[in-house]
Amino acid sequence: MKLSIVVPVYNMAADGKLEFCIRSLLGQTLTQKNIPYEVIAVDDASTDNSLQVLKKLSEEDSRLKVIASPENHHQGGARNRGIKEACGEFIGMMDSDDWAAPDMFEKLLIKAEETKADIVGCDYQLVGEHSFAPGKRVQNNTPEQTGVLTAEKRKLLILQPGSMVVKIYRRDMITKHALWFPEDIFYEDNCMSSLWLLHGKQFERVDEPLYYYYQHEASTVHYISRQKCLDRVAAMELLLKKSKEYGFYEEFREEFDYKYTELAFVNTLFSCMGGRMKGKYRFVKELRSRVKKDLPDFADNPYYRERTGAEEQKLIGFLMKSPAFFYGYYRLLNGYRRLKQRKQEAGA
Repeated sequence: MKLSIVVPVYNMAADGKLEFCIRSLLGQTLTQKNIPYEVIAVDDASTDNSLQVLKKLSEEDSRLKVIASPENHHQGGARNRGIKEACGEFIGMMDSDDWAAPDMFEKLLIKAEETKADIVGCDYQLVGEHSFAPGKRVQNNTPEQTGVLTAEKRKLLILQPGSMVVKIYRRDMITKHALWFPEDIFYEDNCMSSLWLLHGKQFERVDEPLYYYYQHEASTVHYISRQKCLDRVAAMELLLKKSKEYGFYEEFREEFDYKYTELAFVNTLFSCMGGRMKGKYRFVKELRSRVKKDLPDFADNPYYRERTGAEEQKLIGFLMKSPAFFYGYYRLLNGYRRLKQRKQEAGA
């Protein structure tokens, strides 16, 4: 078996999303080239009829293997279950509301064969409807990150690993090093994406947008879940822990520390402050306490000084001195900006 494509599924049956995804995988040009592959769909205790949709499709095509999980363990748990059942030389992944160009996995495998790479990726395109109409192209990784993985390339991949679902990975690399996703939390890929890349010896890319990333309609009210914020922090705490266990941390300390700061602290802080969440002030204080415990000297990191905006650094400086002052200042600043925008719109 050349390839196993793992698809975690949770409540995706509506509007034909799940069926469109799976059919795009079963319709790969690998079939015409007689390259054996399988699709492993793991239903993560869906409460809609996702499992029934999967079973129907598996009756039509035996290459689709369906696994029903009795308990929900989030994407990390579903991915782990699928990888453990996989037989392919390479592992690919797909989110169950996205889809692949017909020749996506053929092109990734050809590149892997030509270069002997452990990991091969591509770009993706943002789309708002389930079709193969072109969307906005997004570069997932850069040419500077590809090739035999030197220390400099590894640094770039820690700082910007890109999406995991647009890549294929040698399965024995994952199983040999026990590169399992954290379960029962969101943002499991934030934890593992760079660690998977660091275990590879060579990374290559196909310079085409072969993955279709479905953009849901944006909500008019941006609600931020406290649990998701906590999960993002937990995922990045686990990244620091795992990087030490795998022996990468000392060589790439500045990169790992900045990645923690960027995702667990900066992004989480301003997502929280910019959205709606109950107990916002209490959470901000808790976030401050956690970063002081995990990474008290984060502000000295050269990547933080270079890549974090001057205004964000100023606001974070206020927070580290006084959560109450930061919280009041931010609310006043945000209120002033909204008032100014309304005046500009009224005068337009």
